[in-house]
Amino acid sequence: MRLKAGVRSRRAWLLAAVIGALAAFATPGLAQKYPDRPIRLIVPLPPGGLVDIVARLLQPLLEKSLGQSIVVDNRPGASGIIGANAVATAQPDGYTLLLVPTTFTISAALHPKLPYDPLRALQPIAVIGRNSLLFLANPKVAANNLREFAALAKANPGTMNYATPGASSQAHLLLELWSSQAGIKMQHVPYRGGAPAVLATVSGETQLTLISPVASLPQIEAKTLRPLATGGPVREAHLSDVPTAAESGFPEFKALQWIGLLTTAGTPNEIVSRLNSELKRALDDNNLQAKFAEQGMAKAGGTPDEFRALIEAEIKQWAEVARVAKIEMK
Repeated sequence: MRLKAGVRSRRAWLLAAVIGALAAFATPGLAQKYPDRPIRLIVPLPPGGLVDIVARLLQPLLEKSLGQSIVVDNRPGASGIIGANAVATAQPDGYTLLLVPTTFTISAALHPKLPYDPLRALQPIAVIGRNSLLFLANPKVAANNLREFAALAKANPGTMNYATPGASSQAHLLLELWSSQAGIKMQHVPYRGGAPAVLATVSGETQLTLISPVASLPQIEAKTLRPLATGGPVREAHLSDVPTAAESGFPEFKALQWIGLLTTAGTPNEIVSRLNSELKRALDDNNLQAKFAEQGMAKAGGTPDEFRALIEAEIKQWAEVARVAKIEMK
């Protein structure tokens, strides 16, 4: 016997209402039980780097507050894409987390065929920490600050080279952005990592580089590199005589790195909120903050929505810088 259209419509409505009610009851129950097994924290980079160090600093604090073990799983490769894809395709249950640096948004902006949608396949939890980058010049360059370096480059076009840890790296994009704001043109010289880029500037192969202050402190102390400006909003505590880029005449310029925590999109809101709260608790730990400071980092925090807004803004920024400078993902 066929049902009339109105009856079918009412039955469909009732079925949808029942399913919705069941889901509403099921989600809090899931969140209350979470976590009831170990959590996997994927680091999409090799062991020993800053992101890996941060993961292992957070690990014991989150294990204590969540009451479950956290397994740090290094999945390096393809500029972090392999590890990010593993989380993007995981079950949306909060048991697979992802720790990423700023290169996450660079890959999203420059890579033409990502296997995942960075804005739809992953759920931001919070930014964990930030550190500023430092403009460093070879001491033989006749410039004591960023304004003088820009004037020198403008007066001597084609004579300045800058070193970065690699093509399409954050330093590459940022130095192209700063060059456009300063109205100068420099030659990019990519190296395989930050250490070779620093050594190239020390030797005079290049005149300028942009890198973490902590990574360059030995050269600064030995006066084989001259700090010109920091890209952060305030001066570095251990380099208090070095001005910010804003103080040097470039108010719109910022050079900051961040590390953030994400999980799989579709994870229940209650679980995302729980992870955000426990992460905030961990970041308030004084011992953790001291260890962050040793790495040149300061704690961050914030809400999932604030982290999402940061990701969206940076993807647009990197895409525009790459378009203007004709930079492609390498």
